[in-house]
Amino acid sequence: MPWSEWIKEPVCWLVCYLIIANLAGFAMMGIDKYKAKHERWRIRERTLMLTAALGGSVGVFCGMRVFHHKTLHRSFRIGVPVILILQIIVPLGLWAYFRYFR
Repeated sequence: MPWSEWIKEPVCWLVCYLIIANLAGFAMMGIDKYKAKHERWRIRERTLMLTAALGGSVGVFCGMRVFHHKTLHRSFRIGVPVILILQIIVPLGLWAYFRYFR
């Protein structure tokens, strides 16, 4: 499918949104790690978790691993993978429900 047709599909906008959200989550983890090392004003933990919850969980998770940041915080160590799993299972479950059971 050519780009001019694909851009009209709703899935294109979803993919673009998820790419941006995950890049933002990854960048936020790197910026917060930098600020932590240099004792500067930090990004709030709830902002990082909200970014993960709004679709940036892969980026936040990868940022945790790459930058070794927030890996000792139980809320991040457990919360981000749980959010990621839910973001995979819920859409698959909805797809299966509407495809096979409805």
